[in-house]
Amino acid sequence: MSFIAWVITLAIVTFAGGWVFRKAGQLATSNAPYFRDMPYGVGVGYVAGGLAILWVVATYVASMAAEGPDANKYFFFRLAIHFLVLSAIAAWVFRVFGRAVGTEATKKLFRQMPLTASFGILTILIYAFVAVFAGALAPYGQEEILGAANIVAGGDPATGGNPDFPLGTDQIGRDILSRLIFGAQNTVGIAFATTCLAFFIGASLGFLAATLGGWLDQLLSRTVDALMAIPALIFSLLLMTIAAVWANKFGIPLTIFMVVIIAVIDATRVFRLARAVGTSIVVMDYIEAAKLRGEGLSYLIFREILPNATAPLLAEFGLRFCFVFLTIASLSFLGVGIQPPLADWGTMVRDLAQFINFAQFAPQVALTPLLAAGAIALLTVAVNFVVDWMLHKSSGLKE
Repeated sequence: MSFIAWVITLAIVTFAGGWVFRKAGQLATSNAPYFRDMPYGVGVGYVAGGLAILWVVATYVASMAAEGPDANKYFFFRLAIHFLVLSAIAAWVFRVFGRAVGTEATKKLFRQMPLTASFGILTILIYAFVAVFAGALAPYGQEEILGAANIVAGGDPATGGNPDFPLGTDQIGRDILSRLIFGAQNTVGIAFATTCLAFFIGASLGFLAATLGGWLDQLLSRTVDALMAIPALIFSLLLMTIAAVWANKFGIPLTIFMVVIIAVIDATRVFRLARAVGTSIVVMDYIEAAKLRGEGLSYLIFREILPNATAPLLAEFGLRFCFVFLTIASLSFLGVGIQPPLADWGTMVRDLAQFINFAQFAPQVALTPLLAAGAIALLTVAVNFVVDWMLHKSSGLKE
């Protein structure tokens, strides 16, 4: 059967199955409200989800039975399934542990926490632990050249591996596992510092503009509008190219310029949010009462406005961290971000890209460049899970 015929057949089965599923539910439950009021599209969604689960199960069974070269086709599929299952188990265990250990406040927090947020928090804690203790966890230094270049991953001497380097070495003989560990310290640490600086600049100016208004508000707002009109990545790349000349001239590390440039560019987004939230707060009666009492500007911003703007700012901090993190990785991939010999995941993706050619006959070798990319993606997803949960809590909505 051709591909088009398969698609048409699958579509017919899915849409017909949606109607049958809803009708069967109505008959089986004596027309209970859940199935009686169920839209047709929801029934189709249930059937599509069931078919997808059946396909995943059937493919996984086939992958476990495959041997030799056929098994290579399922390598990444099996890896993804195992990772999802282990992640779900780890998130569930972490949530159960949090419900049993800690203060009453933390136990209540874990009882309200969905599994996705539990996974996100656990992942962030693991990244933080690896970043802080990278020097103790890494078997070699991030700059250490070991004299054995281009050793493939897997540790099998028959395929060009070495048990001493389970993830292999790069073109000049540095241990990839060690550089992945130090990459957490450099990439995540620099991204966190950059995000904090961006929030300090953007939130301070945003609250200042909202509180004072007038010509200062107009000046800051129009400057931010002009900066936001330029695509962030292109603007960062342009400024980093210019900063590369200044870094050599003044002897200042290019990473310092990168932190400042990205922080200023991302501060424009934080400014817009802080100004919008601050503008809605400064018109409240308690702000007018504080002004009548003669409170100063610092009191209004830090004692009145900031506590009432914490929830949206915390949610924005998580999202902004993801964007900063990806921007740093992108600049490093393009060669103007975190500079050698510091380990960085974006640079590792670029330097190890040639191992992708081994995917067909040695997928464990092709996994090497994907580890750095996967580390970037995993942290981004984890932070977004936590941010989604924080937004849900701050919105006051109930399940």
